[in-house]
Amino acid sequence: MKNYKIIVSYDGTKYSGWQKQGNTDNTIQGKLENILSKMTGEKVEVFGSGRTDAGAHAKYQVANFKIDTDKNKKQILEYLNEYLPNDIAVNSIEQVDIRFHSRLNAKTKTYLYRINTTGIPNVFEKNFVFNTKANIDLEKMRQASKEFIGEHDFLPFCSNKKTKKSTVRKIYSISIIEENGEIKIYVKGNGFLYNMVRIIVGTLFEIGQGKRENNIQEIFEGKERVNAGITMPSCGLCLIDVEY
Repeated sequence: MKNYKIIVSYDGTKYSGWQKQGNTDNTIQGKLENILSKMTGEKVEVFGSGRTDAGAHAKYQVANFKIDTDKNKKQILEYLNEYLPNDIAVNSIEQVDIRFHSRLNAKTKTYLYRINTTGIPNVFEKNFVFNTKANIDLEKMRQASKEFIGEHDFLPFCSNKKTKKSTVRKIYSISIIEENGEIKIYVKGNGFLYNMVRIIVGTLFEIGQGKRENNIQEIFEGKERVNAGITMPSCGLCLIDVEY
């Protein structure tokens, strides 16, 4: 039995997220598992570094799986890419220590959220960027973003009300850059809750529009989802890096 680590990219537009679900096999994890199971003739479980939302994307999703096969790395890589749909690609593969786990061993993850502010829809990137006509004060967003840095209970920035696990996470950095009429928001942390990045961005987006004051600390203290901002559409979200 060998443990393989793969780097996966995908356009998540038409998928129900990374994680396999009982009511659909239209997930990234499900597609990978089905192909590997056919290749080996045995059930294979694929573990991802994070559970990206339905409609969200990844340029650098890390996953691992354990299989017993006569195929070498190159053959496994070619087999996966031959049978995967053309909006999912495995970029690389390597054999790793049998104890390696893509999610449990991950130290940081970085997400990028893209907002087009030109007022003209970017038709060729419509699946990867959120289009808006809103006037946005970037300095207000940058000032408010500082309130997220550090370790906090991010319960009010999570859409899952029934979570029983710890909702404490640590954000290392949030960078907000404007280039050619597009705002790029990079969020780096040690882990993320369900919809957490999209809600953080939604809160900053409302502050940038002047729809709310910089009340981030009050939101943390209140621990209620209703006090935070909107959940931004998933199209603009992409997982771009995972560090170990």
